[in-house]
Amino acid sequence: MYKLLLGFMSMALLVGCSSKEEKALVKSYQSKMAYHKNLQQTEKAEISDANGSIAIITATYLYSPNFEKNDTRDEVFIVGIHFEDSNTSRMNFNQDRTLDKATNRMLTSQDEYILTLNEKKPKKVTRLDANDAKLSNISFVTEWSDYYEVRYPHAGSRLKLVFENSFYGKADLNFSKVAKFVYTKKGF
Repeated sequence: MYKLLLGFMSMALLVGCSSKEEKALVKSYQSKMAYHKNLQQTEKAEISDANGSIAIITATYLYSPNFEKNDTRDEVFIVGIHFEDSNTSRMNFNQDRTLDKATNRMLTSQDEYILTLNEKKPKKVTRLDANDAKLSNISFVTEWSDYYEVRYPHAGSRLKLVFENSFYGKADLNFSKVAKFVYTKKGF
């Protein structure tokens, strides 16, 4: 009888403690679900030279599936950009550049950076304040970066955001409307 009572009390103690922790964990996760969802769609890239980092970009793809066959919604990103030398670097969202026919590259100045999605320029760019509500569920928000909401025309299911400078090179950020493992080679 003593062993049965001890076993029953041990089970009650374990169940009681684990349910409290589990409830707190579920509550914490649910309160930050939007943050974790956006974290899955966030990529970071860096442009650097021999002396170190020149520019760092973080981009969060704001996509929610709607299961329509002809989904033609714009592609929307929250982009954070940090330049090591903020006095000489700037973004060119207008994408007014000329093509160098010898190298087949777009010409920009050394301190000018461009951002394209699948080789298309943005439709609309909105600079966000540091305390903007759109940044509340975005990861990697820092006080020294500049943030933009960048809207591109509708693209396919695979998205390639290119952050580029003609002098320092480019960095690619790859996004997908489906799970990324769909596009990887099979292991077997």
